[in-house]
Amino acid sequence: MTPQKSSVMASSRDRLREAAKTLFAECGYENTTTAAICRLAGTSQSQLIKHFIDKQGILEAIFEYTWEQINPAVLLATESITPPEEKLRVLIDMVLGFLEKDPAIRTLVLLEGRRIRGDGHMVVLVPGFIDFVKMLDGILKELAAQSELAPHIHPQAFRSALMGAVEGMLRDQMLALTSGFPASYTEADMRAVVSSLLSSFMSK
Repeated sequence: MTPQKSSVMASSRDRLREAAKTLFAECGYENTTTAAICRLAGTSQSQLIKHFIDKQGILEAIFEYTWEQINPAVLLATESITPPEEKLRVLIDMVLGFLEKDPAIRTLVLLEGRRIRGDGHMVVLVPGFIDFVKMLDGILKELAAQSELAPHIHPQAFRSALMGAVEGMLRDQMLALTSGFPASYTEADMRAVVSSLLSSFMSK
């Protein structure tokens, strides 16, 4: 394969992924057809099948690409930080910042990321997300090992509570913009809640 052909293929894949991200966020995953994705991307159904197989494959590729951007950045930012509590605060702040800058990804992460579909088994858990969870669990294990996490708190339960709280606040904030849901708090308010939540789980 020549470099020129490889470049064209990569461009086609990127266009399809970005087109799908836009349409999934605006219209919903279920309401978006592969034909609409191809039209917006300016390419063919055969290219979609070649790169992603089907619509589910594109959704997985969108999420994997997202975590491929987040995970290395978080690792780089936290590798020189020693206190695990500070690592945790940096991780949360970076993820919130990333989602704030990309509304389409924020919509997909909140509404499509872990939604059960089809026969009840089609939850999108891409490798990048699992790697992120492992990274977060590693920081929480450091907290527990240094007796900085309250002894009666299971690190994985803390992780689930923390992620659920962040996702819930972001989801309600998004609904406030689209459906008039009562959630008038700001990004600073969310960070204040997360900070208070972290403090409440720390050993006194």
